Amino acid sequence: MSSYQRNKDSAFYDTAVTVAYALLIAILIRTFAYEPFRIPSGSMEPTLLVGDYLFVSKFSYGYSKYSLPFALIPFEGRVLASEPERGDVVVFKKPGDTSLDYIKRVVGLPGDQVQMIDGRLYINGTVVPRRKIEPYQEISPGGAVSRHPRYMETLPGGREHQIIEVHGDDYYADRTGVYVVPEDHYFMMGDNRDSSEDSRTAEVGYVPFENLIGRAEFLFYSKDERSPWWAVWSWPEAVRWDRIFDAIQ
Repeated sequence: MSSYQRNKDSAFYDTAVTVAYALLIAILIRTFAYEPFRIPSGSMEPTLLVGDYLFVSKFSYGYSKYSLPFALIPFEGRVLASEPERGDVVVFKKPGDTSLDYIKRVVGLPGDQVQMIDGRLYINGTVVPRRKIEPYQEISPGGAVSRHPRYMETLPGGREHQIIEVHGDDYYADRTGVYVVPEDHYFMMGDNRDSSEDSRTAEVGYVPFENLIGRAEFLFYSKDERSPWWAVWSWPEAVRWDRIFDAIQ
């Protein structure tokens, strides 16, 4: 074998090892540290918009089988567990269909009683305070502008976040019975109260602690998806530059 061939083989081997190490590091980071997540729907508006890309901290609540790609290692419960706080924005596996990832806000902790009465959120029999702020402006794909009532809501413990009521306080999920959150489960709601499939519905219900993937931390990219991907000339204007690196409240 010539020295040229030996050098060529050595270079190929070094490149392959470097790529393998890079892939391993990426897998470890995604599994144990941070996982990227894209917002596909408007259920968390105005906090999160369609086309937002964010990082979820996997270590915030410890690790369950859903922390691993495809739940490759089946085990029950969580290791290094730390419970979420009320108001956290959380990515979780949908109960009953763990092929789907959902993102919602924790409003009910284990043992809490949660209810909606005339569009107002009640926790343990007490109405959650909210104050009206400027309307939320939404632009349809066709360019039509609509404005929706927007509020600043203050959860027990003092954490504040914005919500919108697209259909006001008299929509199908604005009046409910009392939900009693079971042990090791959480009650999740979207900030877009009238356009969110969440714990108020039978399709989601109470979310087991085991199903939590991690806490949404900050945006790393955001693009207005009304702009088609192939319209390269529109990319600079479609990027929401002011949202990049925003922390998620």
